[in-house]
Formats: sequence, C-alpha cells, structure tokens
Amino acid sequence: MNIDKKLLDKYNVPTPRYTSYPPANFFTSDFKPQDAVNAIKKSNNLKPENISFYLHIPFCSRLCYYCGCNTHITGNRNIINNYVDTLKKEILIYKKLLSPRRKISQIHWGGGTPDYLDINQIKDIMNIFYDNFDFIENAEKAMECHPAHLTYEYKDALAQLGFNRLSIGIQDFNETVLKNVNRALPALPVEDSVKYLHKKGISVNLDFVYGLPGQTIESFSETIRKAVNINPDRLALFSYAHVPWVKPHQKLLEKYNLPDAELKTSLFQTAFNILTESNYVSIGLDHFAKTDDELYTALKNRELGRNFQGYCTRETTGQVYALGVSGISQLENAFLQNTKNLKQYSDSINNEILPFEKAYFLNENEKITGHIIAEIMSNRYISLADTEKKFNISYDDIIKITGLDFDVLKTFEKEKLIEINGKEISVTHQGMFFLRNIAAAFDPLTEQSEKKFSKSL
Repeated sequence: MNIDKKLLDKYNVPTPRYTSYPPANFFTSDFKPQDAVNAIKKSNNLKPENISFYLHIPFCSRLCYYCGCNTHITGNRNIINNYVDTLKKEILIYKKLLSPRRKISQIHWGGGTPDYLDINQIKDIMNIFYDNFDFIENAEKAMECHPAHLTYEYKDALAQLGFNRLSIGIQDFNETVLKNVNRALPALPVEDSVKYLHKKGISVNLDFVYGLPGQTIESFSETIRKAVNINPDRLALFSYAHVPWVKPHQKLLEKYNLPDAELKTSLFQTAFNILTESNYVSIGLDHFAKTDDELYTALKNRELGRNFQGYCTRETTGQVYALGVSGISQLENAFLQNTKNLKQYSDSINNEILPFEKAYFLNENEKITGHIIAEIMSNRYISLADTEKKFNISYDDIIKITGLDFDVLKTFEKEKLIEINGKEISVTHQGMFFLRNIAAAFDPLTEQSEKKFSKSL
C-alpha cells in the first residue's frame, strides 16, 4: 500500500473522527435533565434492541503523555472504592429505566485503566449485571487492559467472570518510545500473556499507536513484526492525535520531534503491508483481523457496526448506555454524556439522578446523515438506494439533507479513492486511508462549524 504524497498533503486537514454523528464537540449543556431520561425510556422501543453497556474507569497509576482520554491519576484507594460503589448504584438506576425484555449483547470496560481496579471490584460489578439482566448467547464481555497490571492471577479471575475479549494497550514494543511517552512496561512478556489468554478461551486484541516521538520506520516495523509473531486475534493501529488545546499534558511531547504527516503515513503503510502479508485483513479505519474473524465476515456482508468502543458485528451492536464519568451513551435518538467531575458524578448518583453534563438529541435528518457516514466508516460502502428505502425518502432528499457536492465525489473518483456505480459508492483500497475525508463529504456541519478537530492523518 503506497499513498500518493500529493493526496496526503491535500487531505491532511482537520476532520472529525466520526465515532459519532454529530461529533462529541457538538454536544451541548443546554438541555433539560428530564429530556435525557425520556430519551432513555424511548430507546426501549427503538432499534437495535440489544443493550451495550460501557463502563468508564478513569483511574491510572501514571499519566501517559499521549493520552487523549478522561483520566484521573491516583494511588488513593478510597477514591477508587467510592467510585466503584457509585458505579454499582448507577447500574441499578438503569435497571429501572430499561425494559426487562431487552438483553445485554456487549459489556465493555474502558478507561483510564480498568485492570487498575482490584479484581474483587470487577467481580462485584459483573455480578450485578448477571443478577439483574439477561444476556444474548455469546455476548461480548471485553476489557481494555494495561499490560503493566495484567498478572496471571488477574487473567484467571477475568476468565472465571466470563470475559471473552481483552484489548491490551501495547502502543509500542520499543522501550525508548515508551519512556518518551511515560508508559509503564508490561508486567509479563506479552507473548506469554497472549498464549495464556488463548488457553483460557479469551480472544486478544493488541493495540498500537503510531505518530509517537521516537518512532521510526525501522523501529515500528520491528514492533509490528513482533506483534504478528505473538499471534493476537486482532490488532488496532491508532493514529496519535495531538490536541494540546484539549489535553495540555500533550505539550510535554513537543520537546521531541513528533512525526510529521509524511512519516506518520509511512509508519501506517509499513505496518499495513506487514499485517496484510501476514494473514490479517484491514477492518474499517484502523483495525485488522484474521479471515476467520466475525468482524471480517461482517465486513464482507456489509454488516459491520461501529460505536465509541470500536468496530463490532450487528449481533453484538446495541444501543450504548455509558456508566461512569465522561461516558457517552449512544442511543438511536440521542447522545448523553456524563459529567467528567468525580464529585459531581458521585453526588448525582447518590441522589438517584443520572449525571448527564451534555446531550444531543437527533433529528431525522441527522439520523440519515449519521447512517451514511457510519456505513462509509464501517463498511467502506454506501447504497443511497438502500438509504432511500430505510428512511422512506427520495434520492433528492438525501442530496439536500447532506449537502452533497457531486464535484467533490467526482474528484474522489478521479483520484481513485472511490468507485461510483449508480447510487452505490465504494471506497477503494487507496481510499481506505482517507475514510474520514470521504465521510466528511456527506456532512453538512463541516462547512458551518468553527469546531476544532485533529488532522485526518
């Protein structure tokens, strides 16, 4: 895979990441709390019926300087214990609001560092789910893990609790790179951990970040080749987003020479080539899986889904109900974001009030636009004819709603980023690297907004 430098220069512009539509920086604090509760109740009668719970654990033992997540650095176990107690109460509030006929298809623990919690705290929370909700068969129970905390005893306990997927945040195997970004080293050799988890029946994702200071094509090639030899079920290559206006600690990385867009692209291209030559296939924007993986099957059938937690199948895709500080509930009719303040979160839940700080309530036009963008970002394909049927609207309505400029599409086609066949648009092999730019062509908000975004590459 070799990308034309002219295209890189042209399309390396601030662009939404499209983990949601509209993006999170469009959410507003100007809403009535009861409207948010009503949106949750209404979601019981909307598709998809399945429930996906996301639990945000913000705590970390140390700060990784590249981090763009909502984190709280602490060694104070009393703070963590109080937070866990609050999470338990929040689950039971949702129990009252969600229809008992609905089943959980996915539980995803993110952070922060979820495996920084004591395993008994994980057990207590999972048992609340098991005691109060029904699950679909083969529901996904996943956790993002820091390898510095992942001991054999912890792995055993997670397996006993029913976890069937772990995403391990490696970021890079090069110790100099990890030192530059203040990332703690793994507690155990990663290859041993993956083999052990596989024996326990747990699928493993290894996550990497490209664009970090100190990375070179040679060093990152070595990292990805090592990853291939470890044989994870899936890999993810995340582009480092330098947004110091949002995360001031990222300025600490500016004392190094951060990889520019050209080097970042070369890092990705190199990793892409190694992975695709090693029986992994590209999924969506930044994930890779084997050909026997359910994600690959979903992609082939154009049934891949995507939410804030990553790519998923339609079977495990559910409306997302987020627990914990900063978590974003991703409903069919609304986005609801929890407060980022630990005290406000605790006070709110203790008063049996869901701790929403921001919200966005979708109108029908935004649902249509969001569907088109999600299909491009997930399945690299959109049928506008199918969109007409799904939403019972005309082709002209779609064009009007999205503000689509056909000259932009024709340019993409000329540059071999997409192929157009009537009302069908398919992203080409080269176009995969410009998914965000292609999706933005269907986004009427990009022309109207003064919001700040990270660059697309």
